[in-house]
Amino acid sequence: MSNTLPLSGLTVIELGQNVAAPYAAEILGDLGADVIKIEKAEGDDARRWLPPSWGATSAMFLSFNRHKRSVVVDLRDAAARAALKTLILERADVVIQNLRPGAVAELGLDADTLRGLKPSLIYCTIGAFGAAGPLKNLPGYDPLMQAFGGLMSVTGEPDGPPVRLGTSLVDMGAGMWTVIGVTTALLQRAATGQGATIDTSLYETALAWMIYHAASFQASGELPKPQGSGAAMIVPYRGFATDDGFIMICVGNNKLFGLLAGALGHPEWMEDPRFRTNSDRVKDKAVLYQRMEDIFRTRGNAEWCRILDAAGVPNAPMQTIDEVLKHPQTKALGMLQTSPEGDVSLFGLPLSFDGVRPAFRQSAPSLGADTEQILGAAARRPGKAKPA
Repeated sequence: MSNTLPLSGLTVIELGQNVAAPYAAEILGDLGADVIKIEKAEGDDARRWLPPSWGATSAMFLSFNRHKRSVVVDLRDAAARAALKTLILERADVVIQNLRPGAVAELGLDADTLRGLKPSLIYCTIGAFGAAGPLKNLPGYDPLMQAFGGLMSVTGEPDGPPVRLGTSLVDMGAGMWTVIGVTTALLQRAATGQGATIDTSLYETALAWMIYHAASFQASGELPKPQGSGAAMIVPYRGFATDDGFIMICVGNNKLFGLLAGALGHPEWMEDPRFRTNSDRVKDKAVLYQRMEDIFRTRGNAEWCRILDAAGVPNAPMQTIDEVLKHPQTKALGMLQTSPEGDVSLFGLPLSFDGVRPAFRQSAPSLGADTEQILGAAARRPGKAKPA
């Protein structure tokens, strides 16, 4: 990759907070875009999601807001709104917003208004329930969509209560769909000169994650159920307790099952009519899993990984985040990056270009750090508080 990042020269205005819109804008910033984050006087709510923190700044906020500049704008003030609109019309290529439903229309900062004045603008809305339907005006958060979109119905142990996924998968997924929409619209604009209005939502993102569960239900009529660490349609494909930990086994075809059976000292399993094919194993998984559980408890993780790796069986020990951070594979990939100041370390963009991962160039900005530089005189109106 050359010294110029792929999106250098692109200006993005982020009218968002929490996770979804900030994550989308951060990815674009990682790729070289100039991202201007518009914040209210008290800042993005995520600034106050602490502890934990690095210094006085929330670790969550730092995770989603590197490679940005912060501008404080009182959107209730007509002159401040006018200055923001001028900024967008004069400099922006992309606007990303996840304000409450209807808010941008009330402020005159909606897609129809801005694209009517600047047809080349790419305007992205990340909603809660989507742009249409009876729930379109309701707010939403990641856990609500994990529940409403069905994700929690298939997460957890079979006989346990519903469980939220342990990361903000819906929020971050919506951010990723936004980036896909932006990059697609940029290609279209290069060909036609026209921008685009892009809509996605947390609910649509949750539904997208449920694609094969929906297909399975429509094909069988049976409601999908939580499978713990496993999968309903592949066996053996789940985790097992060992003498000192927990190991995940993923055997997706008969050849791999034969390798596993041999590694566990039971090559005869391949001839057992209950285990010959994946369909057979799905039907009799309780019998097979009980046998495997008894065997895996006889050794520790490290020994099982050595045995299974040698046999060519896909496996992985369950790692906690401290183990993940210090693992040689994580270090070899260079995913953990340190800020130029040396005070913050974050996972970088999971993309490399010509073998080079975009660097960690700038930590998340302090609140309002760039207000005066970007908005100039509009930021110094009498009676307005100075940015923090």
